[in-house]
This record gives sequence, C-alpha cells and structure tokens, in this order.
Amino acid sequence: VQLQASGGGLVQAGDSLRLSCQVSGRTFMIYGMGWFRQAPGKEREFVATITWGGGRTYYADSAKGRFTISKDNAKNTVYLQMNSLKPEDTAVYTCAHYYGGTYYSTRSYDFWGQGTQVTVSS
Repeated sequence: VQLQASGGGLVQAGDSLRLSCQVSGRTFMIYGMGWFRQAPGKEREFVATITWGGGRTYYADSAKGRFTISKDNAKNTVYLQMNSLKPEDTAVYTCAHYYGGTYYSTRSYDFWGQGTQVTVSS
C-alpha cells in the first residue's frame, strides 16, 4: 500500500484547507485511514481516522468541530477538511493506513505516507 498526501500550504488563522491522501497498491486491504500531525519539537499526534467499510470516524479533541475526515472509496482517497485553522495547527500532516485496534495509537497504523506541511500564520 502506497500513500500520497497533498494539499498542505500556508494560510492565515481562520482559513480552511483540505488535505488529500491517495491510496494505491493493495487497496483491497484497506481497513481504515487516518491522519496524524507532528509539530516541530513535538511528538506525532493523532488527528482523525475513518474506517473504510462503515465510515466510522474518530477525532482528537483538538480536531472535533473544526476538522472533518471523509473518504471516496471509488477514488481510494481520504480527505481531511480543516476549518477555522489556528496557529497551533501548524505541523506536518501525514496519512496512514489503520489496520484496527486503538485508533489514536501510531502502533495501529502500518503504512505511512510522506507528510504535507500545513502552516497557519496568526
């Protein structure tokens, strides 16, 4: 499974961005897809996850109400719509394949894409 993330950029506080993650390869294996982020000097943290079949979603508290994860099974793509962005959302955002278990733990993800930088200026 290969993952290709895109959509990052430089925006101002209050703006929106939509990240995309294209999945290729053995797509029949997909159980779910998630987004994590890592800010400079901080550990990688969970943002959101969606299961591929049922579309069940999980969010970090920091993402609830502002971010929406969605998917397009036909395009094998997962999206992260981010609204009302804050400077503290600045990070490298990475998508990953979720194979089940604790959704907020990186150990529940086995394939990772490259990150896309999101920078939010105040």
